[in-house]
Amino acid sequence: MTTALIMLAALLLDLWLGEPRRAHPLVAFGRVAVWIEDRTHADRRVNGAMAWLLAVGPLVMALWFVQSVVPVWISSPVAALVLYATLGLRSLGEHAQPVAAALETGDLDEARRSVGRMVSRDTAALNVNQVAAAATESVLENGNDAVFGALFWFALLGAPGALLYRLANTLDAMWGYRTTHYERFGWAAARIDDVLNFIPARLTALTYALCGNFAVAWRCWRTQARQWDSPNAGPVMAAGAGAVNVRLGGAAPYHGVWEERPALGDGELPDATSIVRALRLVRTGVVLWLVIAFVVAFAIQGLAHA
Repeated sequence: MTTALIMLAALLLDLWLGEPRRAHPLVAFGRVAVWIEDRTHADRRVNGAMAWLLAVGPLVMALWFVQSVVPVWISSPVAALVLYATLGLRSLGEHAQPVAAALETGDLDEARRSVGRMVSRDTAALNVNQVAAAATESVLENGNDAVFGALFWFALLGAPGALLYRLANTLDAMWGYRTTHYERFGWAAARIDDVLNFIPARLTALTYALCGNFAVAWRCWRTQARQWDSPNAGPVMAAGAGAVNVRLGGAAPYHGVWEERPALGDGELPDATSIVRALRLVRTGVVLWLVIAFVVAFAIQGLAHA
């Protein structure tokens, strides 16, 4: 029961406070990671693995130690705060809703600026449908990275698990690139993130299917996910696009070059309503996870008293 209550408390904190505006813990961690990278970087995988351990290991081990020695009336609030810091549910809406609002009013320039805060692709040349597709894809993918992944690892390993997942996800975003600078150094960060996301991504895809158009989501997941470069983003975005009946993927510009990407989903061309439906899908999925968490908690409690 404690796990389910902490999950609820963390989600309510996220709903109430959103991401910290000042001194975000992940921003501070990013600065530490840059400092470590500056001192360990070399074109070798072992250096990247060592840097990853130096950045993540001490924090996770320190939290595990604190959680194991303090009484529950201290450890539970600490766990709720840690989980809250790893979540970004409200932030998804705060980034995506301005894109939808700008598209609804026909302000394409503002929509491009807003979606540029969400994605790494070039946004200046995107048309209305491409802007909507970029925002919808970001919501669906980050539903896993910023919400369900953290909830899964918290349910499995408590606050240290949620922290481990979120720090690994952050390092993947910093180092996990296939560039000359990071191809070897960032290999460990990318592979560790893939491993930690393997189960959560598929649970997220299943969640999207259950909370949307199940038949289309399931078909898109089975037929389209394997075509995507990322083994975890593929199932998440294919199932999510199918669940909200929208066509995603296709050409997108990166660093001045248009790259053709596999198709995702099925149905209408993306627009402002696609973004709104994707946000609703993620939020409905969170409610489903909370219901399951409390049902499991009550079942375990019942068995314990049987």
